[in-house]
Amino acid sequence: MADRTVDVLIVGAGLSGINAAYRLQERSPGTTYELLEARDAIGGTWDLFRYPGVRSDSDIFTLSFPFRPWRGEDSIVDGEHIRDYLLETVRESGIGEHVRLSTKVVAADWSAERARWTVTVTTGPDQVEETYEARFVFFCSGYYDYDAPYDPGFAGLEDFTGRVLHPQFWPEDLDYAGKRVVVVGSGATAITVVPAMAQTAAHVTMLQRTPTYVVAQPKQDALGNALRKVLPPRAGHLAMRTKNTALQWGFYQACRRLPNQMAGLFRKGAVAGIGSEEVVDAHFTPPYQPWDQRLCISPDGDLFAAIRDGKASVVTGHIDRFVENGIRLTDGEVVEADVVVTATGLALKLLGGTRISLDGTPVDLAHTYAYRATMLSGIPNLAFCIGYINLSWTMRSDMTARLVARIVNRLRETGADTVTPVIEGTPDSRPLFDMESGYIRRGAHLQPRATTDYPWSMRQNVVVDAWATNRADLDDGLTWSWSARDRTRAGASA
Repeated sequence: MADRTVDVLIVGAGLSGINAAYRLQERSPGTTYELLEARDAIGGTWDLFRYPGVRSDSDIFTLSFPFRPWRGEDSIVDGEHIRDYLLETVRESGIGEHVRLSTKVVAADWSAERARWTVTVTTGPDQVEETYEARFVFFCSGYYDYDAPYDPGFAGLEDFTGRVLHPQFWPEDLDYAGKRVVVVGSGATAITVVPAMAQTAAHVTMLQRTPTYVVAQPKQDALGNALRKVLPPRAGHLAMRTKNTALQWGFYQACRRLPNQMAGLFRKGAVAGIGSEEVVDAHFTPPYQPWDQRLCISPDGDLFAAIRDGKASVVTGHIDRFVENGIRLTDGEVVEADVVVTATGLALKLLGGTRISLDGTPVDLAHTYAYRATMLSGIPNLAFCIGYINLSWTMRSDMTARLVARIVNRLRETGADTVTPVIEGTPDSRPLFDMESGYIRRGAHLQPRATTDYPWSMRQNVVVDAWATNRADLDDGLTWSWSARDRTRAGASA
């Protein structure tokens, strides 16, 4: 017997999980659910990351929920304020009554006979094992490993006399005032950490292997704030969300269709911010086209300003090894440091690392196909949530949450026991996340597959995806089944 029984078990209490819970109680009233969180606090990414300057890397109007207006003045928002927004959303919506913290999902096994998931969790400081029985499981646990970031395996760490740390586990006691800091990496985290630490460090060096496109963006949206002064909160929020979604979509399309022209615009912006063509050509001119990898946002051009003012600098090269006083590059140069921050990226981990099995037989997610980037072929009554790579996470996660609510409603309304995505044959496919970013490439072999056509596609195009998902035919790609005891009632409902 299971310790607890629910209709829907939601895994992960970050942006996606809170979104999923809200849509479920809004659109499927009467459905029982619990929201499980492995950590001891709500917030997911925004509670985990505490490094200097942590913030959104997209505007808050598209990152926040469409059902709860953002009322702050900034458009690019600090992590602390995003965390507060999530906590307030949970309190005001009543979701908090369904949340269980310090509860990690470790395994989920589907019983075809009972048409139920048995979900094994460990809970509390003593990691006591318990089980849930659920009709449907919805994983909102993100796509990276919370416990272990990517480790490039740097040689010579034991020779370095300074301190080495990763942004994913920022120590509260770190004092870097007046010290030489080297930040290894050139992604969103490095772009954030460098100007923040440069305010008090003696000097900060961003040591990168490959340049990244960096775009300065105002921290506040003057037009948006003006609109919100004359419109009711929900209308103002919707107007901003619509405007920014259209701008981001158009921006991405321009990058893909006119890459050389857009690269030229990015170069001009960087030169204007830093004041040096030489620095930009050496360190801010990537060898790939815009949006082959993620672009990085610099609020009010803070990174450019730190470099222009001499508080920060960039070195591009390959690391040979750590040495006593810093990092030696393959060309022999030593970048001296007292503190090294290894902003080297994430490690991909799907479904929070939960072991999935069907009647005791393990499932390899890499051998499945993703149905509308929401369910997995051959796996009944299970959904997962991922956001966009090229837009705000919530733009996609809310789309997914609404689709799952539709599926759950149909299960209940028709009396069906199971809903399973079924794909015919083995069509040509690619990894679900199709981008050249390092952590995506490293985890390509772990990912479910996607094709070029719906319902087995995710286009990373909010306009096309929204059109296809909001009007999804739930009989296209999904197989519904009923037990013998429910066939009469199901036929009458249909």
